[in-house]
This record gives sequence, structure tokens and C-alpha cells, in this order.
Amino acid sequence: MSTAKPNRIEDLVEIQQMLARYAVCITKGDIDGLLKVFTPDGTYSAFGDTFVLKDFPTLVDAAPKGLFLTGTPVIDFADDGINASGTQPLCFIEHSNHDMRIGYYNDTYRRTDEGWKLRTRSMTFIRRSGVHDHGIPHVIERLNG
Repeated sequence: MSTAKPNRIEDLVEIQQMLARYAVCITKGDIDGLLKVFTPDGTYSAFGDTFVLKDFPTLVDAAPKGLFLTGTPVIDFADDGINASGTQPLCFIEHSNHDMRIGYYNDTYRRTDEGWKLRTRSMTFIRRSGVHDHGIPHVIERLNG
């Protein structure tokens, strides 16, 4: 790992591109591309549970299909040069009826030898009532082990 001071503009662009890949891959149903934006210990949290990478194919398969529109994230860098956190707004539009879901992701990022990756992503939904929550328990049954 280099001891040179990180270039924050380059880091911001790299993280934004990685997050754009997430949105494009999940919109296109590209699970392999989606997995590549996460660290090997990466997780996704929503619906009252936290899912590890091996669960992602089942989770994505069970989820509604449509367009994931994400906004520019707010990113805060840790002083260590390898960790960051951020929040990114989301509008999901379901393909068959154009119903929308809105909310935001709370993320942690890690600089790896392959570049910046998502380490954790947690979904918060914004309901019509104005309540912010993590969703009702998901309908998929996970395989443990």
C-alpha cells in the first residue's frame, strides 16, 4: 500500500463509478457484475436481515425487477486512507407497472488492491407516511450453512 496522500478527487470518481456499476448491474440482472463491486466479506442489509455474498443470487432473483436510479453519494473518508462511508439516494421503478420505491443506501467502502469496493450496504426505505425503515422481513428463505 502506498504511503502517498490519497487523491480525494480520484477516490470520489472511482467510488462513484463503482456505485454506478452496482446500479447498472442490478438493473440488468448481472449478478456476476454485482458481486464484483463488493469486498469478499461484503454484506447487504434490508428486510430485517443481513445477507452475505453467497446469498446475493437468491436475493436478487426474488426481488422485483426494474430500474435502479441512484443519486450522487455523499462520501466521508476515514483518516486511514482505506476506509470510507457514504449515503446514496435511490429511486427504484418496478418494470411491469412503474410503481416506485424510494429511499437511500448507507454504505461502507474499502480500498482494495482492485480499487474501491462496497463493504456494507444497508437499505432504508422512505414510506408515503414519511417513515424511514429497513423494510418488512423478506419473502425469500435463505439457506444457512
